[in-house]
Amino acid sequence: MKYTTEFDYDLPEELIAQTPLSERAESRLLIVPPDNGPLIDSVFSDLDARLRSDDLLVVNETKVLPARLHGQKTLTGGKVELLVERFLDESTALVQLRASKPPGAGTELTIGGGTPLRVLGRDGMFFIVACKPGERFEELLYREGETPLPPYIGRPVEGIDSERYQTVYARHPGAVAAPTAGLHFDERLFEHLAAKGVQLAKLTLHVGAGTFSPMKSEILDQHEMHAEMIVVDDDLVEAVRQTRNRGGRVVAVGTTVVRALESAAQSGDLAPMRGLTKLFIRPGFRFSVVDMLITNFHLPRSTLIVLVSAFSGVERIREVYKHAVDRRYRFFSYGDAMLLESRRVQ
Repeated sequence: MKYTTEFDYDLPEELIAQTPLSERAESRLLIVPPDNGPLIDSVFSDLDARLRSDDLLVVNETKVLPARLHGQKTLTGGKVELLVERFLDESTALVQLRASKPPGAGTELTIGGGTPLRVLGRDGMFFIVACKPGERFEELLYREGETPLPPYIGRPVEGIDSERYQTVYARHPGAVAAPTAGLHFDERLFEHLAAKGVQLAKLTLHVGAGTFSPMKSEILDQHEMHAEMIVVDDDLVEAVRQTRNRGGRVVAVGTTVVRALESAAQSGDLAPMRGLTKLFIRPGFRFSVVDMLITNFHLPRSTLIVLVSAFSGVERIREVYKHAVDRRYRFFSYGDAMLLESRRVQ
């Protein structure tokens, strides 16, 4: 039995990156070799030196929505803040809602410059809210919303965030948090990788606000994972098959890609999938698709640090994080990255 306290670590607050670097690929890259080899301090722009011409790089094309809304209760004037988790249909969304008193079903809200919303009810920790008839929730967000920076970034949203809290390859709106491993890639690095022969494949996982929620249960197996929408198509399945045939490695850009690929392989073989996943990857999980992982440094006691511990081993990740703190790496969304060069063999 494992406990969530096993995935805690001490992090000086000043190591939490508050702003992005001037250039995406200038971030540091901590290389974690296989077989407990010595850790290597590098830079992200040198990633192409660690990949081979027969490798497949898989990225998440989700696009971050301006998913945070500010407003008030129409009747009382009490302030409310909403963070969209995901759309339920064109006019209805599941949201996190902050207010001095939780609103009940039927409560009217006024957002920004006067846009009305209605609370329909609850779904666990979330609220279900609806736009006025004929309005699309996504259009409302682009008119009234702001970039949903994570709670550990202690500053107001700035103009640069609308660009930098987004990957250069973001295509499909639906996320409320960035797939942060991808924030380090720029067009020049993709050109270098392509010139080397590294193949590129794409999927979509719309990251939900639940990614920032701490594990509440002290026993790891009792944690209930949040649901996220994924799309894995036939082209990606074929690209993985061809990579395996030529002896190449599947390199996941971020934990979201790991979760999507391994979810789509739960029936045995990787297959196309479109739908919600609640897969909780934790120590003891048997990976069947991903061979290498590029990822940022994650929050203590989060499901993401649990995932990377499942991938490389709990003790190895403890070593990695201690090294990163000692060497003053930058942490979390706007921070540095690591390359886990092989998964742990169960």
